Amino acid sequence: MADKKIPIGLQLFSVRGECSKDLSATLKSVADIGYVGFEPWGYGGDKLEWMGHSPKDIRKMADDNGLKCCGIHLSTGALMGDNLSRTIELNQILGNNFLIIAADSQRMKTYDGIMELAKILNEASEKLKPLGMYSGYHAHGFDFEKIDGKPAWDILFSNTNKDVIMQMDIGNCASGGGDPIAELKQFPGRARSVHLKDYGGPPDSVIGEGVADWKEIFRLCETEHNTEWYVVEEGGRDGLGFDICRRSFEALKRMGKV
Repeated sequence: MADKKIPIGLQLFSVRGECSKDLSATLKSVADIGYVGFEPWGYGGDKLEWMGHSPKDIRKMADDNGLKCCGIHLSTGALMGDNLSRTIELNQILGNNFLIIAADSQRMKTYDGIMELAKILNEASEKLKPLGMYSGYHAHGFDFEKIDGKPAWDILFSNTNKDVIMQMDIGNCASGGGDPIAELKQFPGRARSVHLKDYGGPPDSVIGEGVADWKEIFRLCETEHNTEWYVVEEGGRDGLGFDICRRSFEALKRMGKV
């Protein structure tokens, strides 16, 4: 396996309950565990704030804790029309370059819908490129349902340009009947950010306690994709508590990834 240390962030949906109580305290706890990045979720582009906080305030919270915004999960609409300028402004303040659609279950149901989504991602990609920013799409289980014998995910990434980030989510892909290793092999260079989540283990299990082939996953990310961020998305029920995301980080440390 390549001896390469990729920075590790936490998708804040993992601790969403904590975020809603006190975002500043949550970011401090995330940093205290050892994470160096954070990824917000649920941004729609309709206003220049997240979780009731201005981007400048969030940036200060992050800087105070030595954290970098390593991506953001968006609605599809956040990359469209007038919303795009607000989405860009928010992320420029946060210092984030990866603008990732979290999911689009409606468009991913049909071939025409997938092609519409591909067009949205491609058009956003062209507008973002001069700014050093990138559009992308994050995996859910439904993205691997087949349309005319081909996974919806494969159709999407076969019709988006090479700058559109393929944010593979290991656990989500497998839970939907997909093969995350096969997908990483099929689209080399596209997984600049990867969500680390195990599958097939007992309740509340974390990375390394399921059946994912982490050695091969890490090898592919670190040799064929030049992955820039690993993002953990494992948390407690209702996003409360830090035990599971702490155990996830400790597991990665034992694997030599920290």
